[in-house]
Amino acid sequence: MSDRIPATTDKKPTTPAEPIHIHTLSVMVNNQPGVLGRICAVFSRRGFNIESLVVSQTRDPRFSRMTIGISGHPEGLHQIIMQVSKLIDVISCAEHTDRDAVAKELVLVKIAATPDQRTEVLQIVEHYAGKTVDLQDDSLIAMITGNTDKLDAAVRLLSKFEIIETVRTGKVVMARGIETT
Repeated sequence: MSDRIPATTDKKPTTPAEPIHIHTLSVMVNNQPGVLGRICAVFSRRGFNIESLVVSQTRDPRFSRMTIGISGHPEGLHQIIMQVSKLIDVISCAEHTDRDAVAKELVLVKIAATPDQRTEVLQIVEHYAGKTVDLQDDSLIAMITGNTDKLDAAVRLLSKFEIIETVRTGKVVMARGIETT
């Protein structure tokens, strides 16, 4: 019996009536239990969906930084930022764009590749400045970092081979210049 989960389902994806707007928020919080749940509840109540989430402790262990990718109507974004900022244990909440911050993601792609296919797979990985982090007789794992569009394009090109699985981080973001994120 295989432990692989099928890549397809019978469910039809829902398509939004309007274009999806993705916003990246950086939220500095006290490193306390329950903070993430309270923040997620604000997004849910306002009809925003969490597309990606990265949480890590800062250099000061009393604090954590949450980088949250959310989708929803841009009109409600200011209200969400204000509501999140008012929560207990939230130090700051701000939106970041490509103009004011550097944002990166990482994807690991496990590909079934015969020795005949391996050269082409490795050329694609190299084109996207990726690295091979595991190499077996019948598969390899590639690691690629970059912006969302770059990772989407790399996975799309690698899809001509049998992708066994992908694991993708959310965005991490850092403000440009000397300002803190």
